[in-house]
Amino acid sequence: MFKEKFKTNSAVIGSWLQIPAPSIAEIAAQQGIDWIAVDMEHTEISYETLADIFRALNGSKTSPLVRVRTNNALDIRRALDVGAEGIIVPLVHSAEEAERAVSYCKYPPEGVRGYAFCRANNWGDDFDNYVKEANHKTAVYVMAESREAVENIESILKVEGIDGVFIGPYDLSASYGVVGQTGHSLVKKGCDIILEACKAHGKIAGIHMVIPDENAVRENIKKGFRLIAVGIDTLFLINGFKEVKKLGE
Repeated sequence: MFKEKFKTNSAVIGSWLQIPAPSIAEIAAQQGIDWIAVDMEHTEISYETLADIFRALNGSKTSPLVRVRTNNALDIRRALDVGAEGIIVPLVHSAEEAERAVSYCKYPPEGVRGYAFCRANNWGDDFDNYVKEANHKTAVYVMAESREAVENIESILKVEGIDGVFIGPYDLSASYGVVGQTGHSLVKKGCDIILEACKAHGKIAGIHMVIPDENAVRENIKKGFRLIAVGIDTLFLINGFKEVKKLGE
């Protein structure tokens, strides 16, 4: 279970998947990474493909997560029904939005998630056990991607059911008027505010390091980030093919 990984590891490291290809998830899982987040916000990945991606992780130790398209009940419910162990909700700017995200992830009385026979409960064969444990086992992360979220981080973290906050550095940079400058002092300060607030509230602080950098990853672990996404499948391919091209120059 994804949430159990934090009990033994100081940092839980995974990556981002944007290409609708189960084989990529299978290759990643073979390398033993902790988790894969399937990005449904910025891609054409369908729920049918999502199910196949999760099937590719069967039997591995790699946990399936989803960044959903929007903060709404249907998107979140469908991702969970397909088998996501954790949900990453984009563009959460306030405590009210965080409360909605939690409610969509939890069965009543803690939330409003609808009941159904689905892949997550083996099409009903394990319905009773799944429903009994789902609220506890499902990880809920909200993305802080704006100046407003930074300003409201204390109230966001007080929302019952939030496991942590995942920083979206590129959208955060845009909200401060320095698009793409993820190393800008304003962005770094915003990240530090979120990190320290997570520590104070006993929540997991997460960040996506889009450009893989071993030293930067180790520095963020040292600072206290515990959920770290490194790279994107598309970027790994781009960089790999660039290296191939260089061989012919």
